[in-house]
Amino acid sequence: MSEAIGSHAMILAAGLGVRMRPLTNDRPKPLIEVAGKALIDYGFERLREAGVQRAVVNGHYRAEQILHWSRRQAAPEVQFSDEQAEILDTGGGIAKALPLLGQKPFFVINSDSFWLDGKVPALSRLRAAWDDAAMDCLLLLCHVDRTIGYDGRGDFRLERDGRLTRQQGPGALAYIGGYLVHPRLFAGTEVQKFSMNVLWDKAILEGRLHGIAHSGKWFHVGTPAAVGLAEAELAKT
Repeated sequence: MSEAIGSHAMILAAGLGVRMRPLTNDRPKPLIEVAGKALIDYGFERLREAGVQRAVVNGHYRAEQILHWSRRQAAPEVQFSDEQAEILDTGGGIAKALPLLGQKPFFVINSDSFWLDGKVPALSRLRAAWDDAAMDCLLLLCHVDRTIGYDGRGDFRLERDGRLTRQQGPGALAYIGGYLVHPRLFAGTEVQKFSMNVLWDKAILEGRLHGIAHSGKWFHVGTPAAVGLAEAELAKT
């Protein structure tokens, strides 16, 4: 199969999981289980269902466990990006993995939260909404009242034309750990520690950061208490 939009993906799994202690004392946060399934597996299943061919996963804290997880996956193909020497944050981690991610827009998902799809899978909706002439990055967002375990005030305002601006408070939507991004957004960046927020702010200034609102629920599993909240909500489905 030839390379297409979303045929490759990056799974961000290098975080320290400090807020999840003591659960992360002996394992990285993506391997914490919720309802009998590791957090990373929820997102990985979404990638498989979307027909992703290759997923790159990074690792820093207890990286050998992430590497072991990656070797047990059959599809999509998983390649490991080693950040044991230095954690590179969300932007730097992707910049290091760019040679493995192809030339077309690729998915990025967080491995420490997850969503339930609505009638149309979120990754399919991102693909369908991609407009190469208008955007460099397309974020998956969620209305705050559709989130579980999230106590923030939102991150972005979604304009009528789909563009995003920074906003918190009434009317703001939360970024929920999934997006499509074109490699060109990383032009001129170096492999060093930096947040994707740097590139998102650049795209906002250029009018090229867009978003769509998720039609399902998002589970923010940031603390041990949030594990129980997520499991209680999942039991209702």
